[in-house]
Amino acid sequence: MDSLEDVLSQVDEMGGAVRSRAEAVATEICLFARGYVKAIEEHRDRLLKQLEDLKVQKENLLHLQKAQLQQLLLDMRTGVEFTEHLLMSGSDVEILVSKGMVSSRLTQLNSVAYSTHPSVDDRIHFSPHERAGHCCGYEVFGAILNKVVDPARCTLHGEDLHSARQNQPSGFTLLCKDAAGERLGRGGEAVRVTITHKDKRDCAVKPTVCDNGDGTYCISYSPEEPGLYAVCVCVKGQHVQGSPFTLMVKPKFREHQGVFHCCTFCSSGGQKAVRCACGGTMPGGYEGCGHGHKGHPGCHHWSCCGQVKESSECLCGPPSDTSQRSLLRTVAL
Repeated sequence: MDSLEDVLSQVDEMGGAVRSRAEAVATEICLFARGYVKAIEEHRDRLLKQLEDLKVQKENLLHLQKAQLQQLLLDMRTGVEFTEHLLMSGSDVEILVSKGMVSSRLTQLNSVAYSTHPSVDDRIHFSPHERAGHCCGYEVFGAILNKVVDPARCTLHGEDLHSARQNQPSGFTLLCKDAAGERLGRGGEAVRVTITHKDKRDCAVKPTVCDNGDGTYCISYSPEEPGLYAVCVCVKGQHVQGSPFTLMVKPKFREHQGVFHCCTFCSSGGQKAVRCACGGTMPGGYEGCGHGHKGHPGCHHWSCCGQVKESSECLCGPPSDTSQRSLLRTVAL
């Protein structure tokens, strides 16, 4: 009996605890909801304010462009009407006297540069899934996107932009910008890259375009044939700044077949028949170079091609005859 009463008492106490806890959680939910609603409303107000500012900015630019075009049109009409009146009613003397001034004025008006399109566009978008930071301690979503990529403002960067090596991975970077020249902070643009050999129609390189999601795109490629290539980089079907351009693909790096020595006499152990590509000789029948003797470059150099820089590329091809092989005998020695 006592144990049953204890259990019933515990059940009643737990029921009260559950009710109390549920009331506390309900209070937390209401507080969270009120705070979240407040954050959403503040974020809404900020978005509407941003939208209004953007609208006013675009309208002001359009009004300014309109005023400039109206003034230019008025000046042109005045100049044309004055010229017509002069030609119709002026005497020969008046025409001759005014000819230079009128011609100069008309030329000046005709040379005034003006845009043939509105200075702004109506591209204003709302992205509800775009992260918009925090407001009142809550993460909020939704952003106004007004930056639109301008292919003519996009730029290309990288050391491998105009030169590359055969069968070696190379690449460059595309930086997308808007009409104001400001970098876009997002990806998703339609980027197309073609790399075609100028002399071989059927020879093309298939590049890889990697969207970094921050307005930059990495273009990587590995050319299999040396020569000149035409590279086209387009965004939304239009060439970017500097496109198309020429890419020079050099043949594979040629390793030296000789030795980097001070002279043939030292590296060959004094053999007379061994020659060097530097063309130096020594008295006494020595066909190779020696310190201080005729033709010696005065520094260390490669026996196969005469290059004085140790990390340089070999200038000669593989040996094909006896004279070439004699230049390379130092290698074996």
